[in-house]
Amino acid sequence: MSNAISARLSRRGLLAAGGALGLGALVTACGSEDSKDGGSGAKGAAASGPWSFKDDRGTTVKLDKAPATIVAFTGVAAALYDYGVEVKGVFGPTKTEDGKADVQAGDMDVSKLTVLGNAWDQFNVEKYAALAPDVLISTMFDDAGTLWYVPATSKDKIAKLAPSVGISVYDRQITAPLQRMWELAESLGGDMKAAKAADAKKRFEAASERLRKAAKARPEITVMAGSASQELFYVSGTNLSIDLEYFKALGVRFVEPPEKAKTQGGGWFESLSWENVDKYKADIIMMDDRTSAIQPADITEATWKKLPAVKAGQVIPRSAEPILSYGKCAPLVENLAKAIETAKKVG
Repeated sequence: MSNAISARLSRRGLLAAGGALGLGALVTACGSEDSKDGGSGAKGAAASGPWSFKDDRGTTVKLDKAPATIVAFTGVAAALYDYGVEVKGVFGPTKTEDGKADVQAGDMDVSKLTVLGNAWDQFNVEKYAALAPDVLISTMFDDAGTLWYVPATSKDKIAKLAPSVGISVYDRQITAPLQRMWELAESLGGDMKAAKAADAKKRFEAASERLRKAAKARPEITVMAGSASQELFYVSGTNLSIDLEYFKALGVRFVEPPEKAKTQGGGWFESLSWENVDKYKADIIMMDDRTSAIQPADITEATWKKLPAVKAGQVIPRSAEPILSYGKCAPLVENLAKAIETAKKVG
């Protein structure tokens, strides 16, 4: 969802993950207890027998067998796909205008998916019902259990057709939702012992250590997380965003808009006019890579082009809604580590 859309909608969760923002954060993992009673992470659950999973709302979904027809928010589906679990239907940014896979679709073949809605507030309930879904899975950007990209106007109808699972990405570090998605994929039959999964997890851990060392070695480097719309430039604070909270915990020094300035964004970000885009000094700028946001190469504002980090070529992409698999998150950490290691002090 674009920043422009964010500006028009009042829902805090929408503002939260939209725009410059970083999205919310993630949930603390709580799978060990569930595993004991066949809950999240129960080994072999997808092979035979009943299936259950306790989600981040505290709701336990129980089925006679592992769900065969899964419908999920596009980013969730992409994460499950990385672990060998495929879904039948998706909702959320899936295809670009030219029919190609949206960045949030990851490695999925979008031509094989039933797309129930490709944009905010789009969800074809009739098409969803025709799939005869066993379960619906999405992320949550607030503490009220609101399922991301499930329209408020049709959520009750949708809820009657199949049980749902929510994975929180609100006010926590990215390691928590990564673990929860791992547990969910395992319960759904993903091969978590496969070399691909194990290697990806090790790569993420190595990347995290690299970033920690880079931040420690270059404490003078300041990073700003931004997102661009036609009218405004958004600066994200680290609080609430799963990626930024994690990077900050590893020692990365971020530009932090004052809380008073972030109230219009529900506590996630500050909105700046393009005339004031130079309000904060930064050596590196991380820019929202979602297709709903204007990408750096397409920004024509003269004030943007004059920013020291832009002139120095120190602008890198940021996944404001990360695909929650270790394989997709490891490069995000590596890219930031490399940027800090090689950055010139310009801010």
